[in-house]
Amino acid sequence: MLFATSEVAPLVKTGGLADVSASLPAALAGLGVDVRLLLPGYPAIIAGMRERSGVASIAAHAGFPAAKLLAGALPGNLRCFVIDCPALYDRVGNPYTDSSGADWSDNPLRFGLLGWTGALLARDALALGWQPDVVHGNDWQTGLMPAYLALQAVPRAARAASVFTVHNLAFGGNFEPGLLPQLGLPRSSFGIDGLEYYGRLSFLKSGLYYADRLTTVSPTYAQEIQREPLGFGLQGLLAVRAQRLDGILNGIDEATWNPQSDPHLAARFDAAKLDTRARNRQALRARMGLADEPDAMLLGLVSRFTEQKGIDLILDAWPQLMQRGHRLQLAMLGSGDPALTLRAHDLVRRHPRQVAFAEGFDEPLSHLIEGGIDAFLMPSRFEPCGLNQMYSQRYGTPPIVRATGGLADSVTDAADPVDGAGFVFTQETPAALSATIERALAAWRDPARWRALQQAGMRREFGWRASARRYLDVYQRAMAEAAAAR
Repeated sequence: MLFATSEVAPLVKTGGLADVSASLPAALAGLGVDVRLLLPGYPAIIAGMRERSGVASIAAHAGFPAAKLLAGALPGNLRCFVIDCPALYDRVGNPYTDSSGADWSDNPLRFGLLGWTGALLARDALALGWQPDVVHGNDWQTGLMPAYLALQAVPRAARAASVFTVHNLAFGGNFEPGLLPQLGLPRSSFGIDGLEYYGRLSFLKSGLYYADRLTTVSPTYAQEIQREPLGFGLQGLLAVRAQRLDGILNGIDEATWNPQSDPHLAARFDAAKLDTRARNRQALRARMGLADEPDAMLLGLVSRFTEQKGIDLILDAWPQLMQRGHRLQLAMLGSGDPALTLRAHDLVRRHPRQVAFAEGFDEPLSHLIEGGIDAFLMPSRFEPCGLNQMYSQRYGTPPIVRATGGLADSVTDAADPVDGAGFVFTQETPAALSATIERALAAWRDPARWRALQQAGMRREFGWRASARRYLDVYQRAMAEAAAAR
């Protein structure tokens, strides 16, 4: 299986896709799948490869410059192919944007080449002697790969079956249709039955339309994207293809996120030693400048600061909670929308020693937050899957979440006497979030009840093995359907 992706942890990461791109292929390899990753040749990727060697030349095609294909291994011993094309990938910083935050103007070519190379490998056009049975693309950056496979004059029997995963339908990779010739795509492909999306050329729609099978990252999200508002204009296509769409909940890296061995914690612990967590809470308060108040419930979040994540709901709810006299503290880590980060800094100014905000991303601090806070805030307006709510339960930190996407699939409300491990609400309002925080606060004040919630979450299995088996089933169905169509 060829797993095409635009980022992979720990070398290049802007979000959860990078974590999935490292963990899912590793889990599949553990099930006996011969899996190789396909990645753009960013400097960090090439520098992080082991056993690197050139294995093929990729000829210039349409608007794509000539490139080399490298083979090697990534951290975790994942086998990989990397597209060495300095003209498109040899630049510093974010893989998608420049230093000002603007999209790279040549992103269509940069990620078009990723899809084109995947299609070449899918039909062994580079004569490597290794041809996948399935190619698996991820998000819009790989969306043209199924189109190249479907539109090339290649017998079905001579190419791999294709699977395409949507990690977040909100990001479409939409460009001007005049790019078709540069991307080597026929003009006939630009239509409702093809690449056209409200007058633009959509990489995402390409994957959704042309792939043999589709997946997304949670069962609930698979249903949500078949209707407005989360279908983003693609709900009709997704509903038509519903029989070929599977929602598979992401897993987490249980070795990296393990409170018994986490090097970033002040004190390691397990479900039988939850009292030890108090040392992490104390260390977190000291690290972030919060008052040492053991009788104050400590809430936290690690997030992109965007409207999607419901950050404004937290910032609006907090003053209300303070006015009601609740003894609460808040530790925030993240970056994003300047207006929201400015509001977060202002909240710290108005509530010093009770609220702290570290702007940016800090991996060790994110672990300490998960292991040191009492409850994790994740009031997302929509959340295809989410990982932090899983990390939180593994670390004995009941999450407070809105019932959407993967949050609905992975958090059972405290009202359940057996499996309850968090607090779930439905309305997208500060009042609903405030009421849920107050419900969590009442439970926290009952030590026996709180410990039961913590231990219920820590019993949950959030690793990749079960999800990897479901992906393997999708691959096998894609292969069988492709064989039947020949």
